[in-house]
Amino acid sequence: MFFAASLFFSANRFDWAMGWVFIAIVAVSQISIAAILIMRNPELMGERAESKGKRDLDRILAGIMALFGPISMCIVAGLNFHHGWLPKISLTLQMTGVLFAILGSILTAWAMASNKFFYGVLRIAQEKGHSVCANGPYQYVRHPGYLGAIFFDLATPLILNSVWAYIPAVLTVYAIFMRTSLEDKALQIGLDGYKNYAQQVRYRLLPAVW
Repeated sequence: MFFAASLFFSANRFDWAMGWVFIAIVAVSQISIAAILIMRNPELMGERAESKGKRDLDRILAGIMALFGPISMCIVAGLNFHHGWLPKISLTLQMTGVLFAILGSILTAWAMASNKFFYGVLRIAQEKGHSVCANGPYQYVRHPGYLGAIFFDLATPLILNSVWAYIPAVLTVYAIFMRTSLEDKALQIGLDGYKNYAQQVRYRLLPAVW
């Protein structure tokens, strides 16, 4: 696993309790999402693995969200742990981070379970009858999977006791906002019914904000 390797090799040690807590959350989240897709939509799981779509800015942002950002956070946090950089984060805040990471994982899994067109890259699959998803968490915001990712990314530095890991975390969240904006515009142009849906569910990511 890239995350575990990045985290523990940069820390140069393996006796790091919160590091293992973080890896456990990541592992359970990934296994749960895979199980949900196998049970509810195995075809989507295969298509996400193939990652069909244009090789454009959306794919770059997807890579930042899925790999570059999280791995960078792990490397910075590992170095932070190894060198003992200040400031420290209290155990209470670390546990708060665990809670928010779990909530973010649940929200992302709920979005995937609700939307059979939850592709890994921007794609409007008209040949597969691509339609608007308006149930589950999509009743409240238009991109709940990205909101779950934001929760997880902002929780990661807390769990790993690294204020400095907020540098790649904030950059990753910025990439999520960029991707949300680009995807929302593309869906309004190319997906039938999405404009009406956007009028009913006004907020893209943050209820009452944006």
